[in-house]
Amino acid sequence: MTLKTISYTLFGILLLFGIQASEAQETYKKRVLEVAEVSFLSSYYTQDGRNAAVTGGIGTEELTDATGTIVVSIPLNDDDILTVDAGISAYTSASSSNVNPFDGAAPANAFQASSGASSNDVWSNVTLGYGHSSDDRNTSWNTKLAVSIEYDYFSLGFGGGFTRLFNEKNTELGVNANIYLDKWNAIYPSELRPFNTGGRGINDPFFTLNPISGNTNYDPSFTAFEKENRNSYSLGVHFAQILSPKLQGILLVDFVAQQGLLSTPFQRVYFGDVADSFIQSFQLADDVERLPDSRLKVAVGGRLNYYLNEMVVVRSYYRYYTDNWGIRSHTANLEIPVKISDSFTLYPSYRYYTQTAADYFAAFESNLSTDQFYTSDYDLSEYNANQFGMGITYTDIFTNLRLWKIGLKQIDLKFDHYKRNSGLSANIASLAFTFLMD
Repeated sequence: MTLKTISYTLFGILLLFGIQASEAQETYKKRVLEVAEVSFLSSYYTQDGRNAAVTGGIGTEELTDATGTIVVSIPLNDDDILTVDAGISAYTSASSSNVNPFDGAAPANAFQASSGASSNDVWSNVTLGYGHSSDDRNTSWNTKLAVSIEYDYFSLGFGGGFTRLFNEKNTELGVNANIYLDKWNAIYPSELRPFNTGGRGINDPFFTLNPISGNTNYDPSFTAFEKENRNSYSLGVHFAQILSPKLQGILLVDFVAQQGLLSTPFQRVYFGDVADSFIQSFQLADDVERLPDSRLKVAVGGRLNYYLNEMVVVRSYYRYYTDNWGIRSHTANLEIPVKISDSFTLYPSYRYYTQTAADYFAAFESNLSTDQFYTSDYDLSEYNANQFGMGITYTDIFTNLRLWKIGLKQIDLKFDHYKRNSGLSANIASLAFTFLMD
């Protein structure tokens, strides 16, 4: 064998090993998601207050809500993930029960819940998502389709996002967009329904069975909404940067445009320049909430996370919000996860929020019948709020706790207390389990 032949042979062997090594790298490329993940999430929410929008800015805001959600993430291959998110929420609401305060056994009163059919409801949602990552994991995109149903509305949503990593994955730029198409089945306060198109007004049998006191010439300036659709379009952009081995920051900008029926049809309004009419102890509505049919929202915010040491991380967040309805708001949030062992992490949190009132808000009996737009919904009022939270996370690093092919990955428990200076207070407890399925 000549030297030239030996050289070609060695080159061929090296080339063969190079091809095999390259194939091995592709074969053993790290998957975006190694195995299927299943998360079970539940929460229980309670609130109370004295400014119910259903009864024109006064009345009980008592509400309870129990929610259950399951999220399944399935790796289709090394690069693609299919996600199914399904949830159901069942609530009882003292305020919404007073959409028809006269269908219960007790005398009607804004500060007492009716026991009628509108006192509870169920909301359900299903979201399908698909995500793809490039071979080098520097580029990813996702898309989703969502459907939500409640007794008085149907919502169809779809959207997607794109993310790109630069600078050896130290810099991230992302964009996401969503469209939601909603359809109301408008439900109006019971005393206004006889005045709807084709109704008989004050001669309706409803008023024969329920005689009026106070101003007996009850004649509200009510007409039903002609259109019951609402479309929402959102665009979000984020820029994240690793600033140092211990510091990471992210900037966020969000735009939302809404068109259509932005008023809530069953929220009453009482005018200060109209004499009051009553049935039992319940004041009859002068009209329902009327708001513009378009709204533009803009929010600018940022996060700054600092790794203090192996035990403590400081996570901070700030957002400024403005819209063309006159609301300006500030949100500040601080969370400090504390690792107390290899498996357990505590994370106390605090959130402060403050906003100005919408141009169309006025308290009970402070709107005027000559106004074009009006509402007494205290969510659109001027207020500030504090929220205190405490959570604990258990992480089973090696998924030692197993049942057949299912291993426990994480348990998360959190409790939050929320308080507005307007008097509304709320508590929410949430519990989540995440499992891996081999």
